[in-house]
Amino acid sequence: MAVATRSVTDVCVAARAAARRLAALDSGAKDAALHAIADALVARTDEIVEANANDMEAGREAGLSAALLDRLMLDSARVSAIAAQVRDIAALRDPVGEVIEGFRLPNGLDVRKERVPLGVVAVVYEARPNVTIDAAALCLKSGNAIVLRGSSSAAHSNAVLAQIAAQHAPEGAIGLVEGGREALAELARQEGLIDLIIPRGGEGLKAALREVATVPVIYAASGNCHVYVDASADPDKAEAIVLNAKTQRPGVCNAAETLLVHTDAAPAFVPRVLRALRGAGVELRVDGRTRALAGELAGELLDAVEEDWDEEFLALVLAVRIVDSVEEAIEHVNAHGSGHSEAIVTADAASARTFRLGVDAACVYVNASTRFTDGGEFGMGAEIGNSTQKLHARGPIGLRELCTFKYVVEGDGHIRP
Repeated sequence: MAVATRSVTDVCVAARAAARRLAALDSGAKDAALHAIADALVARTDEIVEANANDMEAGREAGLSAALLDRLMLDSARVSAIAAQVRDIAALRDPVGEVIEGFRLPNGLDVRKERVPLGVVAVVYEARPNVTIDAAALCLKSGNAIVLRGSSSAAHSNAVLAQIAAQHAPEGAIGLVEGGREALAELARQEGLIDLIIPRGGEGLKAALREVATVPVIYAASGNCHVYVDASADPDKAEAIVLNAKTQRPGVCNAAETLLVHTDAAPAFVPRVLRALRGAGVELRVDGRTRALAGELAGELLDAVEEDWDEEFLALVLAVRIVDSVEEAIEHVNAHGSGHSEAIVTADAASARTFRLGVDAACVYVNASTRFTDGGEFGMGAEIGNSTQKLHARGPIGLRELCTFKYVVEGDGHIRP
């Protein structure tokens, strides 16, 4: 099936009809469709890369940042990786029909709590064409129909990717809508047709949805993530984790944006890590205590302002602050973080426990980089986004997060007295 330009309502009506069929589809049929999508992605790589080149050219002309251009770019290696993720999703256990718990009541009724698809999921995203396939594959595997609404910056890429996926899925199961704010508002009001909207993008997108949405929304969060280096931290491990969290891919939501260092570790660690970060091209915005330990690097540092602690830089920029205790680090994280991913580097089990219990975030790391917050890294095959909400889904949104449940109760002519 080719993806044609249709009204938002038409796409949603088709998705609702498809959702009923998908809910009853067996695992073999869903996996066969996923493998067909993966094969088609590889076979049509040149077409995908050519379409993406048009988006990249337009993005450069529009002055998109390096981070956004990196998110937008597709080459043969990235297309191959996307196809591999589709196969990874196919290899995962089908969540539909899983028995979450089961028990027999004293009256003999058998009760099962079974996982079932949500129905129709809409995913709204910006400048990430890989999400087109990741989201479609996850929804297909979990028995959901999907309505995709990408950004104009990736229009050519999204169109060809959605077309490829839709051609190998049940009719109406994968739909793509186009248009600006009016189309977004129309999509967000499709009560009775859309069961859930997941926006994956900046704060502007989320604010736009909050103004108009009448269907449930899970917000895939921005990532103001922190690494806290405790007094007992191994300096070699700490330096490696900080560099990885900040520089491995700075334009993504699980990259670190602030470094916190315990005052007892600071005299030895701060000069060392500042040199390493500057050597990697990182712009540093620091508090006064950090500057005092910077030595010959002091002239290369910027003074941090209050807004820097709340900023998701998505670039080679890092804010640095010295704190007096793990409790002060937790207070800073909870005041300024976005609830995405937070890390402590420590050799002290008590500090680790205090941090992981005290920090309010979807993912908390002990002696590991924040960069692991990802559905693929967590063994989910892929993700639609990372939720920092606490109801229904938190952290990477994978197959099980795209399901709800129902109670199935079996009796033998039981009636309630």
